[in-house]
Amino acid sequence: MGQHSSHPTPTAGETAGETHRLLSPDPEQVDHDGCFPPHGIHDICPANPHADLPVYTTIHRIRRDVIAAIDDPYSLEQLRDPRMNLSVVRPLVDKFYEANDVSMIYCLLVNRVQFQKEQSTQPHQQSVCTTRALLCELLANRILRRFHEDNTGAQGLLLLAQILVGGFDPFQGAPPEVVEENSHLSWTIQTRTGFKRKLPALEIAIISESKVLLSSSACQMVVNAIFEGRVIYTPTSFIDILPDHYKQKPISLYNPRKAPLFNQYRLIVPRTRNILEVCQFVGLLMLFLLVMSDRDASTFGLAELVFIIYTFGWVLDQFASILEHGWHVYTQNLWSFLDVTFSATFGIYLVLRIHGWRTEAFEPGQQALDVLAMGAPVLIPRLAFNLMSENMLFVSLRAMMRDFTILTALAVWCFAGFLLSMTWLSNGGHQPITISKWMLWVWFGLDGTGIQRSVDFHWLLGPILMVAFAFLGNTLFLTILVSMLSTTFSTIVSNATAEIQFRRAVLTLEGVKSDAIFAYQPPFNILALFVLTPLKFVLTPRWFHKINVAAVRVINAPLLLLISLIERRTLWAGARRQREAEQLPKAPSRANLWDFSRGFSAHGDIQAVFDAEPPQSIEEEITNDDDLGQHALEDEFARELGPEAGAKLSRRNTGKSRRDSVAPFAAITGRLRTLVDEGSKEGDEENVKTRLEGLEKATLRIEKMLQRLCEELDGGMRRSASLDAGETSTLQSLDKSKITSANI
Repeated sequence: MGQHSSHPTPTAGETAGETHRLLSPDPEQVDHDGCFPPHGIHDICPANPHADLPVYTTIHRIRRDVIAAIDDPYSLEQLRDPRMNLSVVRPLVDKFYEANDVSMIYCLLVNRVQFQKEQSTQPHQQSVCTTRALLCELLANRILRRFHEDNTGAQGLLLLAQILVGGFDPFQGAPPEVVEENSHLSWTIQTRTGFKRKLPALEIAIISESKVLLSSSACQMVVNAIFEGRVIYTPTSFIDILPDHYKQKPISLYNPRKAPLFNQYRLIVPRTRNILEVCQFVGLLMLFLLVMSDRDASTFGLAELVFIIYTFGWVLDQFASILEHGWHVYTQNLWSFLDVTFSATFGIYLVLRIHGWRTEAFEPGQQALDVLAMGAPVLIPRLAFNLMSENMLFVSLRAMMRDFTILTALAVWCFAGFLLSMTWLSNGGHQPITISKWMLWVWFGLDGTGIQRSVDFHWLLGPILMVAFAFLGNTLFLTILVSMLSTTFSTIVSNATAEIQFRRAVLTLEGVKSDAIFAYQPPFNILALFVLTPLKFVLTPRWFHKINVAAVRVINAPLLLLISLIERRTLWAGARRQREAEQLPKAPSRANLWDFSRGFSAHGDIQAVFDAEPPQSIEEEITNDDDLGQHALEDEFARELGPEAGAKLSRRNTGKSRRDSVAPFAAITGRLRTLVDEGSKEGDEENVKTRLEGLEKATLRIEKMLQRLCEELDGGMRRSASLDAGETSTLQSLDKSKITSANI
């Protein structure tokens, strides 16, 4: 499905194809901006390397194969069972991987999303659709691991990045009539930016919550490389506030030593943005505490003005983040609900404050400060979420807050009928707000005033309503709530590693930005919004890009210089396991002065022994030691599963061994394969035909012999039965004669 190349293959036996075309044979060739492979100084919009892939056909081919393979519901553990793996999973993995198509992971995840949608819309096939979605994720995980095993080093990292963050269009390669028929489905098709809004496989994995794939070693290697800025690319965006797409960065490896000293693109690296966002939030928190320490609604000071401007820029940054990747990806972030809550609180405060200035009244201003005080329970925990984002308490708290909010909203809706009945029964004797407070106290078991005053509504119906509400709310609702939260917490903790890695992938994907407004730190993004946005409609894309780059470099000059100096020393690891970490070579760096875990640990030498590669002499000594080498493994394999299995393992030594699906009965399957393949060579067709005819004649003779044997057995049984009947009648006649003679 790809184009062939004459470059040497990275592994023995691999077919030249699409994957080879994406890899450059010389990793030392680096572009003027530190990118590998180089794309040229005048290459503004690089050509799409995946333009010839039939993505549309691949999507529907995968759907047909998955539907044909799965007709019954299975769990993930059952799909991983050796027999299921041998009969279903492994053949599909072999078939899809041999296509040598880098869009295969994307197509599998697109089918997973579709099966998840059918799971909710087709109740009669809910369990089967769930199994098909699990199978798509499992196949994507296995295929990605094969790409990882067969392509190592810096080129392998580049290939995996092409697979996971390369943009693909689901209608690519579709017939023209199909594209024309579906072009009217959404207005966003006409307004998409960034390679015409092609989505990467990593974003589809996050949307479909493919935690098995996202927690795999290959995926995490790419996620960490993107997070640290070793892999760079220009992402797609839903809506751009300040679009600057004059130059598109292809998926490349970044070498800071070959890049310019003031590189404005390093401001949108996820790790850098994460640090900057923490610093921005600390500044916002300090301004908030400064304003709330002097709560005087009658005056308007400089501190409050700076707080409003800075917070408005911070809210603008959050709003741009929502538009960048959509609401679904944004809400997957751990602290997104806290940011949305504080943004709404700040909006209410600002409206009330402006209303107080306009009317010159004291009451709206005081109410504005009271509303702003409600932001403290949101801002203080948010800093803890940033600093300890991988703590299981915070990871589970987000999911439990979602369940709590949904269940509480349903309870309030259902219990509104009790409030309405009591309000009607009181006949104006009690206000609805007072009845609501009584119900709330009874709900949480704080006070029984509502039960005591229920006779004020009606001497019989009032206590019945309040006691029924107490049973349903305090007993039933709270019991269900505790059970739900306990189940959610236990589920997350049981799969803690996958949950943490899933959140890390979300943070990385959301951190990669293409909107130029993210290069301006609050409150400078407000200035960029009102100054540069009008210029977009006046200047050409080239001049707008020049002005934007110049403004970013001038405003962030000290920050860019600091980032460049730090990355030139710490971005690429030194001599630490370059083959395993798959990193570009770099001179050994000085030990980290802040590595307290090693410097003050009695077991630091245990970690230090694995930091550097062993010398060549040690490698040769280990290689020559064959006590646990390949031959010993073959002998052990032959003893366990037979000599044919050992021969089979020996034949696999030429390439990558597949540890994901080894047949549990390798020797038996080998013998069966030998019997089936016997006589299948060229010139032996007549011999096979003769053998089959002889087998059919032998089968007919066996059937006739069995038929005669059954007839003989049946005839013997009938004769035995007739003899038994004759003997019985003779005995009966003798008995009768004896009885007659005795009577005479």
